Amino acid sequence: MSKPILAIVGRPNVGKSTLFNRLIGERRAIVEDVPGVTRDRIYAETEWNGKEFAVIDTGGIEVRTDDTILSQMRDQAVMAMDMADVILFMADGKEGLTTADREVADLLRRTGKEVILVVNKVDSPSKAYEIVLDFYELGFGEPVPISAANMTNIGDLLDRIVEGFPEDSFGRSDEGVHIAIIGKPNVGKSSLVNALTKQKRVIVSPIAGTTRDTIDTPFTYKDKEYTLIDTAGLRKKSKVNDSIEKFSVVRAIAAIERCDICVLMIDAVEGLTEQDKKIAGYAHEAGKGLLIVVNKWDLIEKETNTMRDYERKIKAELLFASYAPVVFTSVLNKLRIFDIIERCSRIAEARSMRITTGKLNSIIEDAVMMRQPPSDKGRRLKIYYAAQIGTKPPLFSFSINDRELMHFSYARYLENKIREAFDFEGTSIKFVWSERRGERK
Repeated sequence: MSKPILAIVGRPNVGKSTLFNRLIGERRAIVEDVPGVTRDRIYAETEWNGKEFAVIDTGGIEVRTDDTILSQMRDQAVMAMDMADVILFMADGKEGLTTADREVADLLRRTGKEVILVVNKVDSPSKAYEIVLDFYELGFGEPVPISAANMTNIGDLLDRIVEGFPEDSFGRSDEGVHIAIIGKPNVGKSSLVNALTKQKRVIVSPIAGTTRDTIDTPFTYKDKEYTLIDTAGLRKKSKVNDSIEKFSVVRAIAAIERCDICVLMIDAVEGLTEQDKKIAGYAHEAGKGLLIVVNKWDLIEKETNTMRDYERKIKAELLFASYAPVVFTSVLNKLRIFDIIERCSRIAEARSMRITTGKLNSIIEDAVMMRQPPSDKGRRLKIYYAAQIGTKPPLFSFSINDRELMHFSYARYLENKIREAFDFEGTSIKFVWSERRGERK
């Protein structure tokens, strides 16, 4: 399910990034044991009063400029506005209303989106009305005075933001299975979309980086509905020096957030790279289904067990996502391309599967008998009860005596036992640990 999106825009140096950090800074995210997994700094998720949403920070908007970098920053902000459900327009209370603010306001009116006007750097609440008075002329209703640096009035602002989102935007779930095609530039993502749909829906070029946006393509296969989301290639950050390309990375990450299954395409000749592992980490961290597609398989010289050995190597290097199946294909020759959709269909079923509490606890009891839980300083981990409490991805709650005794290795052991008993291929499964009150002594 996707989350509503807030875009923070405004002219340079009004405090957008400071506010971005304040909005996301108190969120307590689950930390995965996956090296190198981190979201791009201009895209993050947060929540307020139980409502989760995404936040996008943007560079300062200079409406009238011939400077290449400033023009790209303006275009980046326009892309963010297009993605957003609500736009937060930020101005500087110390400098007052400027011509540049008026130009940004003109740009915002054309979007037709909900706009919240925020006046930052209002450090004295007693002078707030006097400071924001001039900003009423912009026509965006009552301005919200804040101090991002001092956290003044941030709660009231968050209330306004959440009220501004369409009610149906929380937990939107479109029909069918949404599949994001992800990977580095020039591995065949757009070609795969075109081959599956038998239409030239996406521009294909040998020039890496042709796809700058994410493109949704509805698609029907064996009477089932799918949406294929082609994304911009994700490069190493050291190579992302173009602000538009950097924002394409944000769009790709947002596509991962709103899809059900990620199809990670890798180049058979180049093999699995560190960047591929990082992209797989994005999908794993987001709790999405994951399928590895090795493209350009026609270019590999085959010997006995070539495919088996290649797959073993991938799984050995992707230990955190060893649950992901691997499909070998040549999009150019249309080799096994529809196997990709067949696998995605099965992964979607696995993500929705529910295990009865009785069966689950039977598996856990057998696992504990086969391998004793860890202990520390004379105290041993006790598992009292387990239950599945969610799907997409499957989420399991364990009632235990002490979280600190649940070592990562034992959690992985329990995960493996659950996977041996039930077909969760292609999807991560998540655990939460609940201590019995009074047991941790």
